[in-house]
Amino acid sequence: MNTFARATATSLLAASLLLALGACKKIDPDAPKPAKAGATPSSLEIKGLPTEEEQAGYAIGLQIGSTLAEIKDDVDFDAIVKAMRTSMNGETPLMDEAQARQAFEAFGQRMQSRMASGNRDAGKAFLDANAKQEGVQVTASGLQYKVLTAGEGPKPGPDSRVSVHYKGSLLDGTVFDSSYDRGEPAVFTLSSVVPGWQEGLQLMPVGSKYMLWLPSELGYGDTGTPGGPIAPGSALVFEVELLDIIDEAE
Repeated sequence: MNTFARATATSLLAASLLLALGACKKIDPDAPKPAKAGATPSSLEIKGLPTEEEQAGYAIGLQIGSTLAEIKDDVDFDAIVKAMRTSMNGETPLMDEAQARQAFEAFGQRMQSRMASGNRDAGKAFLDANAKQEGVQVTASGLQYKVLTAGEGPKPGPDSRVSVHYKGSLLDGTVFDSSYDRGEPAVFTLSSVVPGWQEGLQLMPVGSKYMLWLPSELGYGDTGTPGGPIAPGSALVFEVELLDIIDEAE
């Protein structure tokens, strides 16, 4: 199970707890409620929550609910309650562990696809506006670039090994990677990086500094970086400085 699916599985389990706490009918908070056998009266006076157990459960429910609101329309309430009761009563579940894992993975894929679609739309709107900015050029692939400093050296080829300084950002300006922050340039073979970098760096003579804007299909696509900073479908912004082309023999 990938990172996204594992996170989704955790969310679903937490959601089931939240929904179970809510029970199957609305409760009038003003109505008197008999305490469960063994319940501990609380010194904290909260209307409708007289025991420590109820207050703890409600606090947990508030925290879980606030983090899971975005998936509330993507899971079936009755199925969650049914599974909770089955598990708590020690009954035989309707699915085994392998089927549950498959269901979690399918749910994760649906959520990833939805997230990617929304991010692609946001990226397209950004890039459409950015293409109209002065100095921005657009290639046939959809890559956008702007020359900040024009170098006079040679241009790398598709298999060249290069030394670059760069800063990568999301559309909201969040920096997710920077060789400048690490204090040393990055060295890599062009064929090993994402398509937008392969294309963009081959446009740059050594000594150049460019801005590159990558639509998601030229970056990390609908996968993003699982467990990392780049969400599925994200367009990306890079400031790139081509320092040198390194001979393979070196």
